[in-house]
Amino acid sequence: MVKIRLARHGNKKRPFYKMVASDSRFARDGRFIEQLGYFNPLSKNISTAIKLNIDRIIYWQKNGAQISERSKNLIKLFRKNKETL
Repeated sequence: MVKIRLARHGNKKRPFYKMVASDSRFARDGRFIEQLGYFNPLSKNISTAIKLNIDRIIYWQKNGAQISERSKNLIKLFRKNKETL
């Protein structure tokens, strides 16, 4: 099953997350099918903290991909932020 989830990158105590579409059998930070965006929790500006490719997320969702809870929240936040700009 394909899942859309966050893969942790960055250094110790400086997290940086990539939103990826990956097979659920692979490790969290392991192999993935496609990178869909990123999330930087340390960024002070919300518009630079989240960057997502919504078209590809919708594509994967239509093809049966499951979205993790944290990823759902980030997608909602990204869409809300795009509407205000």
